[in-house]
Amino acid sequence: MNYSTNTPAQLRSVLRGLRHARGLSQTEVGRLLGVSQKRIARIEAAPNRTSYEQIAKLIALLGGRIVVEETVAPQPTSTSAPAGEW
Repeated sequence: MNYSTNTPAQLRSVLRGLRHARGLSQTEVGRLLGVSQKRIARIEAAPNRTSYEQIAKLIALLGGRIVVEETVAPQPTSTSAPAGEW
């Protein structure tokens, strides 16, 4: 199954869902990753405050993978920044 995530709240739900689907507790996941249950709880609660490395390891452990999908970018308007600028 594929899960599209665009916000930390969506990623939070995906992480918890993957863990529950595997029948694992936060304690069990923490043991497998070599971190505490508290750390897993913090990652699930605030994935936006977690390093990419830890998110990637957690997702892989739970049987998932990270995929970046290109979408069609909106066309710049006259009020947009010039190309190449944010």
